[in-house]
Amino acid sequence: MSRDCAICRLHSDPIQISAFEIVRTPLWVLRHHHHPAPMLGWLLLDTLRHCSGPVDFNSDEASRWGGAVQQASQLVRDLTVCDRVYAIAFGEGAQHLHLHLIPRFINDPATAAWSVADHYRAVASGDRPAAGPEAVQALVRHARTVPS
Repeated sequence: MSRDCAICRLHSDPIQISAFEIVRTPLWVLRHHHHPAPMLGWLLLDTLRHCSGPVDFNSDEASRWGGAVQQASQLVRDLTVCDRVYAIAFGEGAQHLHLHLIPRFINDPATAAWSVADHYRAVASGDRPAAGPEAVQALVRHARTVPS
């Protein structure tokens, strides 16, 4: 863990853990997007160690990644009753893979394909409302009770 790393700080901050973390394994952390959350159910699957992406996985991470993504994606679908789950990772902001798992609702144009990036920017800039913090907390509490 590094104090210079924003993701390491998130993974070790008791307030962030209490508010957003859903599950932690020896390899991954599954968490809800912090405030301002672009939408309810926007989850992130993070590597615990510094790892920029699958190209840098060790053998254990490589063998377990697919199952972790599938389980996390299923949880997004179960929690939000969305039609699809987008999985996007860019990896420029931190040396931790953090895969964005984004609910896609067929009847919501803001979640369509690349429009979801515009939606994210609009929430970040304050042009669209973020998911309500109370609703995020309720979803996180519920997600913690769902069997994996």
